[in-house]
Amino acid sequence: MTADPAPAPQAPGADGPAADPAPRAAPRLVLGSASPRRLALLASIGIVPDAVIPADIDETPRKDEEPRPYALRLAREKAKAVAEGRPEDLVLAADTVVAAGRRILGKPADAAEAHRFLSLLSGRRHRVITGVALRRGGREWTRRVETQVRFKRLSDAEISAYLRSGEWRGKAGGYAIQGIGAGFIPAINGSYTNVVGLPLVEVANLLQGAGLHVSWEGPPA
Repeated sequence: MTADPAPAPQAPGADGPAADPAPRAAPRLVLGSASPRRLALLASIGIVPDAVIPADIDETPRKDEEPRPYALRLAREKAKAVAEGRPEDLVLAADTVVAAGRRILGKPADAAEAHRFLSLLSGRRHRVITGVALRRGGREWTRRVETQVRFKRLSDAEISAYLRSGEWRGKAGGYAIQGIGAGFIPAINGSYTNVVGLPLVEVANLLQGAGLHVSWEGPPA
């Protein structure tokens, strides 16, 4: 008695079940910022952008513009500028501002301005606001995150030493919470990574919602 011959394999889509469709490729991620701090924060949760393209926009505040709308406007304008000609890419942009009341403290132009900023922040609370914009084609997702930061009262010697360190350069408000400036800050209320420059919880949620995989497998601290 001979065995029946094995049935010939069926071509996909013949009378058998249809082949599973190929999984959709994840979109490319473009970071619209040259900030090494933002790159490091993204890397900490396993995200490495496919490209880094800093936005070239005018960051001058508008007349009577307040810090919260200013931060979000700049993030949106940065994302839009970088996304031009890249309709399939996910473009992530952010802008972080330090606000003393309604006053916007940007990146100090020189040591004298950094001294004025630190003197203003000394012994009082201020806000750090980050606007985040994620864009793909004509779609846009935004978030705005705010953290309250309290500075201890700074002596002239402490301000002078900090200025000599050079850490104030390129930092909104003239200080870095992740560096020497941490010694000036007894308390914050809200997101720490927001003060560094990118609120990770909100950014991760935006990226996942837009179809990007977040591995959470960054280098351990």
